[in-house]
Amino acid sequence: MYKKNVLKLKKAVHSFRKEIFANPYLLPYMGNKYKCPVCNTGLSYFNPIEKEYLALLDKYEYNYSLFHNETFNFLDYHCPKCYANDRDRLYAVYFLKKTQNTDKSKKVNCIDFAPSPGLSCFLRSFQFLNYRTADLYLAGVDDQVDIRDMSIYKNDSIDIFICSHVLEHVDEDRKAMQELYRILRPGGWGITMVPILTHSAHIIEDAAIVSEADKWKYYGQGDHVRFYNREGFIARLQDAGFRVKLHGADYFGANLFEQHGIHPRSVLYIVEKL
Repeated sequence: MYKKNVLKLKKAVHSFRKEIFANPYLLPYMGNKYKCPVCNTGLSYFNPIEKEYLALLDKYEYNYSLFHNETFNFLDYHCPKCYANDRDRLYAVYFLKKTQNTDKSKKVNCIDFAPSPGLSCFLRSFQFLNYRTADLYLAGVDDQVDIRDMSIYKNDSIDIFICSHVLEHVDEDRKAMQELYRILRPGGWGITMVPILTHSAHIIEDAAIVSEADKWKYYGQGDHVRFYNREGFIARLQDAGFRVKLHGADYFGANLFEQHGIHPRSVLYIVEKL
């Protein structure tokens, strides 16, 4: 009797596995309400940001409202399959739109600074990209570089770069912006994103804010050195030589933002070198 029950159980498990692979909608996160453009999966929901992060903001008495953070959908933050956050999904949407009519026979040099796993996998799937990753501390990247001094890259040698949520960690962000401008070829473009506080009249940057607790309180993370506002961020990028373009829901479409779990207040910052 025992052997018969074990055999029945094995058959039931085997049948269930076949059913899952034949009908992926049995997985709880899959559905038709949303879609992740990074892993191209239909979803029934996105996961919120980790409660541990919110607990730290509460512990250190974060000074602002999360609803004043631009491009931050903390309620629909992660894709439950590939873990791409809302910023990654915004970048993927733009990349697909931007490269739709690109001549795929020509190789394009692309550098991704501080890469996120999901977006990195997405970008590696484009055969026309000479895709490389770069970071000062992250293990496993192609190039170990300090973004303030990237002598390993020649002038005008990069066609595309992604610099997402890096500059707020860098003391000399102006020098980093100048280096990004130097390596970008004329006609090239980059995604350059930082945390933006929508209700601030200036960049919040104070030499007296040095403790981890104070950084959490005023910058929203213990390893940040400033909190940007929109006008101040644009001004620093322009001082480095870039032309700056802002793309929001009016550019992509409100329905597309909703489909991909991107908040309506999200804005993509694109820099170009003329």
